[in-house]
Amino acid sequence: MRLVPVAAALLLLPLVPAAATAAPAGTYYVTGVQSGLNVANTGSAVALHRPKGNEGRQQWSLRDGRFEDVSSPGSCITRSLGIAPCSREDTVHTPRQVGDQWEIFGIGGETRWYLTPTTGGTAPMPADPRLDQMTFLTSHNAYANGVDGGFAPPFVNLAPNQRRGLTQQLADGVRGFMLDIHQTPDGAILCHNSCTLVSRPVALWVDIQRIVDFLAANRSEIVTVFLEDYVSAAVLRAELRRVAGLNDVLFRAEGVRENGWPTRSRMLADNKRLLIFTDHAKDGREDSGVLYQRDWTVENYWSMGPGVGNSDWSCYSRWDGRPLTATDTFRPLFVMNHFRDVPMTATATTDNAKLADRAQRFCQPAARKKPTYLAVDHYHLGDPASAVARLNTYTYQP
Repeated sequence: MRLVPVAAALLLLPLVPAAATAAPAGTYYVTGVQSGLNVANTGSAVALHRPKGNEGRQQWSLRDGRFEDVSSPGSCITRSLGIAPCSREDTVHTPRQVGDQWEIFGIGGETRWYLTPTTGGTAPMPADPRLDQMTFLTSHNAYANGVDGGFAPPFVNLAPNQRRGLTQQLADGVRGFMLDIHQTPDGAILCHNSCTLVSRPVALWVDIQRIVDFLAANRSEIVTVFLEDYVSAAVLRAELRRVAGLNDVLFRAEGVRENGWPTRSRMLADNKRLLIFTDHAKDGREDSGVLYQRDWTVENYWSMGPGVGNSDWSCYSRWDGRPLTATDTFRPLFVMNHFRDVPMTATATTDNAKLADRAQRFCQPAARKKPTYLAVDHYHLGDPASAVARLNTYTYQP
């Protein structure tokens, strides 16, 4: 767990003008705008921890200017950032609003905070939701399935991430696909770490063609591809040029920065229903319509732990400098990873059954947005589709 030391001498930061709105009473997570970390009670003082629901004593009841530890009633944060009985005068703070952020106490260099209700506001899903209001079932390492191709032996046989081929995944309702691509003399090949020992290698264009053909036959569907990208821009461009009909359906994010994400009906009407993201820094590949993922999404850390044993449900960014709470001129899409280091079937079944709970109680308030993509191993186990259906019944506002 990451801890940020707290200097006992730090006092209240200067407040904005007195006319600013005071924070309403309620139960909150107090999240640093820059770090995305939550204020937590360490016993004698407060520090910044990775968001983890209330397992790390991170929920605070705000009443009359006092932040009281929900897990330890009567214990409040002092102005010197210690923990003391709430009856003491130095536990009274004056949070003041600055946009959707607040100025309170200073911890670890943070000067602005989000006060996120532990139970966020929800509203029924609109009839025509925006892309960022929807949630999609996403297949982690979708290519490593033992049907189409996968890891180099023996791992594809011992621990595949999925058990069904990509065409079946599409038929089963998977709408997000995480694909690793590596460069070989044959182009961009789907594999993990090395393609030299894969018995049935699959080229990227083959799976993209499967997806484009599916979209042509299913005009009401939207699909997203996430590339863990180890090829050159030239190889990627050449690979995508082999896909018949790609440009007809490829979504290029035009106007999103100015107007936000389009609605479902607009995407269907424009027939721009395939998003392709790459984790590779910009170097010309965006000319092919591939989007640099860090520009458009936020994503939590990729692993919950080893293949067996206890899992880590904390929800924090996998990218330094871009917290899950990051906002731009639009609302970034939220990729929520929910899988282990090693995809054991029994563990995945248990984890997938808890997907909705983690998404709603842990990751949703940590990001201050609803997950757009729920990424899992063995999507056919533990009924993660039910979690997707549950999240698609509402919109979320912190």
